[in-house]
Amino acid sequence: MGAEELIANYGYIAVLIGTFFEGETILLIAGFFAHLGYLKLSYVIAAAFAGSLAGDQLFFYAGRIKGIELVNKRPVLRSKAERIFKLMHRHQTVLILGFRFLYGFRTITPVVLGASGISPVRFLILNICGALLWAVIIGVSGYYFGKALELLIGNIKQYEFWVITALLLTSLAVWIVDRWRENNRDRSHR
Repeated sequence: MGAEELIANYGYIAVLIGTFFEGETILLIAGFFAHLGYLKLSYVIAAAFAGSLAGDQLFFYAGRIKGIELVNKRPVLRSKAERIFKLMHRHQTVLILGFRFLYGFRTITPVVLGASGISPVRFLILNICGALLWAVIIGVSGYYFGKALELLIGNIKQYEFWVITALLLTSLAVWIVDRWRENNRDRSHR
């Protein structure tokens, strides 16, 4: 089974699972694959919407059940939670709609929102809107990233391995730096 066949057969499932947890990188790559014709952009967006919505709903209910306990176990999470609470008190609706766009706050924000006592119905409605907005913006960005690269370098299919590798390595580097900073903050708070 070649790479194109793997992408065509499992791409939407990978988007669904990847966006359940975080997913910006996988969604950008899936949008890029849609530009190359391996996936349909509308299905990529639908899978990302479903994965993001389901993940954030789960984290919200985890926050309602064990939110403060989860947050208090790690000083860095407590620090992030304090920032989220401040934002929530000033811009609750905007925060719920846009937390997916705040790197490093994507997973903790629904937990904090769940622990804060926000109405589950309010969260669900705003979460649906936010998940759809995020899936469309990031998925379409990946698609047009492919289009822009094609304008710059011509036949992009011959470079797709290198483009995807560069995207993955960049994402990995950002993740490593973020974890390193978090660990250093954890140590300094002890």
